[in-house]
Amino acid sequence: MRRHFKTIASVAVTVAVTVAALTACGPKEPASEGGTPEMRRLTEEQYRNTVGDLFGPTITFGGRFDPLARTDGLIQLGARTARVTPSGFEQYYTLARSIAAQVVDEEHRETLISCTPADPKTADDACARKFYAQVGRLLYRRPLTDDEIKTPTVAAHDVATSMQNFYNGLAYGLAGMMVGPKFLFVMENTEADPDRKGEVRLNADARASRLSFLLWNSMPDDMLLTAASKGELFTKEGVKRQVDRMVASPKLEGGVRAFFTDFLDLRKFETLEKDPVIYPSFNVKAGEDAKEQILRTIADHVVTRELDYRDLFITRHTFVTAALARIYRIPAGRPDGGWTAYEFAESGPRAGLVAQIGFLAVNSHPGRSSPTIRGRAVREVLLCQKVPDPLSNVDFSLFNDPNSPHRTARQRLTAHAVTPACAGCHKITDPIGLGLENFDGSGALRNMENGEAIDASGDVDGIAFKDAKGLEKALRDSPAVPTCLVNRLYAYALGRPIESGDKNAVAYFQEAFAKDDYRVPALLRRLTASDAFFKVRLPKSEAATQARATDGLSAKDTPS
Repeated sequence: MRRHFKTIASVAVTVAVTVAALTACGPKEPASEGGTPEMRRLTEEQYRNTVGDLFGPTITFGGRFDPLARTDGLIQLGARTARVTPSGFEQYYTLARSIAAQVVDEEHRETLISCTPADPKTADDACARKFYAQVGRLLYRRPLTDDEIKTPTVAAHDVATSMQNFYNGLAYGLAGMMVGPKFLFVMENTEADPDRKGEVRLNADARASRLSFLLWNSMPDDMLLTAASKGELFTKEGVKRQVDRMVASPKLEGGVRAFFTDFLDLRKFETLEKDPVIYPSFNVKAGEDAKEQILRTIADHVVTRELDYRDLFITRHTFVTAALARIYRIPAGRPDGGWTAYEFAESGPRAGLVAQIGFLAVNSHPGRSSPTIRGRAVREVLLCQKVPDPLSNVDFSLFNDPNSPHRTARQRLTAHAVTPACAGCHKITDPIGLGLENFDGSGALRNMENGEAIDASGDVDGIAFKDAKGLEKALRDSPAVPTCLVNRLYAYALGRPIESGDKNAVAYFQEAFAKDDYRVPALLRRLTASDAFFKVRLPKSEAATQARATDGLSAKDTPS
């Protein structure tokens, strides 16, 4: 465990030295070897956003999808290995049928279907082909081939003929398209790179998808796909025009919220439970609002006002509802339960993201706080520093004993801190989490625990603090905080883990983030303008085969 802590410190020093060295000579265009092209399943939010952008907000549907595994700190990376289970397919099919039925119903057909059948009581292949070509281009995020248009058209013809209803047939074909892998999976298709012999590049449509899912968390729109079809996404000027447009769009907030939802692991809210006897004010509504408060605060801070990302950890400006105000014990919140802007008092105990109810409650037990869980969340989520899992045979009896003479969590955790098997991990989590002990398991303020005053002092990597506001200030000033954000955003944007060949590119973006005063929109512009953002390479086995073919030899003619 001590070795692990030294490794964390060593990495932090190395990063700081690298960034300092780069800053001295000014930023340079990043170089990256690129990763292999990926295929990943749409997240539930990407699916919902695509349907909303394509068919409008009046199309409604419920249900849940097969969960995605969090890999290397991101759900987005877990989507690379996701598959569709039989039960998951049934859910997708049910959703697709519901969506398709609404698209063709009398309320929506006039606005969503650009043609009118010659006879609504029978098939009309020409109208069906036109509809599938237009909708399919957005569903598949690229133009459809003739065969891809033919398949749903034939299905629609057969159903329309048998049911004597053109729109029933059209819905059947559309549902079939929406349960296929070409819609449910983002496929990064490549082509030979005309400027680099033996190498490949993302094709234009794959570039459009990479841009849209990063910036909007949704499908490319018509303008982006049109730019792709004209080859504009192969030029820096063409990419810049589209990025400028997309960053200026209100949909950028959705993309930023999606990233921070993944980055901060807000999926944990889906299973958040609190003991209603111990925390009567923390109900389902409060839990939902606690998550939304985090996202509203972030969106306002980094998108609307374009402020320094690091200041999220000391800002007193946020938004609250009546449900949250009861837990915060503040006179705020609208009578109708809606949101209102709020600024915590400068002299108060709270400032920053980590002191919000959402972070505190989701990183606690159902009936009590947890310095260890909170400290681990700070380490792993905000600092990108892995904390080893506890051993399976750890004895928690000393900590959980209700008759223990130790009244506070700090006193009880001493038992673990002096146990060799536990000490290493607790030394890198508890000094952080204890700084949040003035907040109970629901995030409400408290000064006493079991009749004894709480000591909320601690330290982060040698930086001492006295309370939660001091902890937030230490995080704000930690070089690991912006470094962690850049690393996670880079991996999220490319849809794959950072590899050794990305070292120079990542160092560049860390430096550029500092140069741009830690503003997230500026970082997104830098990232999407870089060669590293679109760079891909063939797997080594395929690259070797292609190289031999380029030299005029087939794989079978080459000696093994």
